[in-house]
Amino acid sequence: MRLILHTLHIYPVKSLHGLSMRELLLCPWGPENDRRWMIVDHAGQFITQRKYPVMATLHVSVTTEGLRLARNGRPALVVKRPTDLTHSVMVTVWKDTVQALDAGDEAAQWTSDAIGLPCRLVYMSRPESDRPRRLDERAFTNSFSDGFPLLITTLASLDDLNNRLAAPVPMDRFRPNLVVSGAEAWEEDSWARIRIGDTELSLVKPCSRCVMTTVDQDTGIIPDRKEPLATLARFRKQEGGVMFGQNALVEQSGRVTAGDEVEILEFQPSGAEFSGSL
Repeated sequence: MRLILHTLHIYPVKSLHGLSMRELLLCPWGPENDRRWMIVDHAGQFITQRKYPVMATLHVSVTTEGLRLARNGRPALVVKRPTDLTHSVMVTVWKDTVQALDAGDEAAQWTSDAIGLPCRLVYMSRPESDRPRRLDERAFTNSFSDGFPLLITTLASLDDLNNRLAAPVPMDRFRPNLVVSGAEAWEEDSWARIRIGDTELSLVKPCSRCVMTTVDQDTGIIPDRKEPLATLARFRKQEGGVMFGQNALVEQSGRVTAGDEVEILEFQPSGAEFSGSL
């Protein structure tokens, strides 16, 4: 069966509600407009739905000049992309401390009121250089996404997981960038390098999942604090966590569109086994 790029997604502000896209430009640091913005606390530490699930209910749209933030029952706010380097601040995302630009007091007040925590909205102006990272001997750059520029999932793997759950979950719980149809369940574990249009991607590491997968992305409510993680742990556990989806690097930049064919260029050598049984 042909592999097809089924849906595409970005998350303009880290941990806020995502956007579905018809096409994306994939840059070395990730999809264009993906997680170039982030919300930080008074100490410059990033905050996410892991602790503040209400963040899922904050909607974002990308404008030519920046962002529009919206939430039901609150006036929307248009935020201009900061450019003044005098507003540069140092912020922390996981173990990385990086330079960002503060988006101003109005954006800080809006996000603080919406989340219920004093916080600031910041912007990464130079993702090509501001967050250098390494995986073994490979150097790459990253926006504010957790660890890698890109996350790839498949419909078949979600279907297999949902067949094991009492209450199925939608794909948005896993916040992928690219969703592929036509694959067998968990086939993505075997992919090492793929081509979509003129773009080439390396799949480098399974994605360890966290409590954000328990958050309903429409309501910010946690229906079941155990699922889908408890079920995943029964058959998708490796050292480092329970896995769903594959982290990827952009080896050759380009534009991808929903409906594009996905070509497997290279397969993984035999790797670590998952606990449990598929």
